[in-house]
Amino acid sequence: MRNARRLIMMGLLLCGTLILAPTSWAQARPPILEKIAKTYGLDSYGKIEAIRYNWNLEIPGVIKLAHRWEWEPKTGKITFESTDKDGKPVKVSYDSSQLSSQSDQVKNEVEPAFVNDNYWLLFPFHAYWDTSATVTDEGMKKLPTGAGSATLVSVKYPPEAGGYTPGDTWELYVGKDNRVEYLVFHHGGTKKPSLVNATWAGYKKAGPILFSTEHRGTADGKPLHIFITDVAVKLTGSDTWTKAQ
Repeated sequence: MRNARRLIMMGLLLCGTLILAPTSWAQARPPILEKIAKTYGLDSYGKIEAIRYNWNLEIPGVIKLAHRWEWEPKTGKITFESTDKDGKPVKVSYDSSQLSSQSDQVKNEVEPAFVNDNYWLLFPFHAYWDTSATVTDEGMKKLPTGAGSATLVSVKYPPEAGGYTPGDTWELYVGKDNRVEYLVFHHGGTKKPSLVNATWAGYKKAGPILFSTEHRGTADGKPLHIFITDVAVKLTGSDTWTKAQ
């Protein structure tokens, strides 16, 4: 997996995240959190057998990369595809439920990249699942950019929760339709970028799940573009991929 580490870790730096499964430390949850998750398809999530998508990152003059993922949530099987710095293909498949038996490259590079990219894809679900996080409804606030206002929902992960970069805070600006309109991300610790601002737009639906596929903003003041393409889901009992539209 020649030079995949450099590419993957650059992607991870944008957004260090915690584990994908819910934790055991429950906190009081404001009602809006469940409303958001249900808007994105929480009630039908159990029907999903597989999700595939391309996660793309561009910071002009700094980095440009693409990760392709295929994930089976019920089995834990993950397939990753990308390219190294010479443009040569990189591909690996592994079982995330058996991570301790995987190679160091999978454990230290690919899996953290998967968690990072998956949080960008499905954060409304992760915010609901990650019960170690402290979630607060801050009420109506002005949007960080442009006109208008939205409900600010803060999701803060405690340092003791562990994960790749504990102490991260996600500030979600949520519209009246319970869709996220804007995100402000504060990195825990000293990793960079420490501050990411991004729109949540380009909404598409694949099967019962709603996805935001377009994120534009800044990472420590530098222009940032994260976009998710070729999103599709496979439902229980079907061998056909349903593409996001």
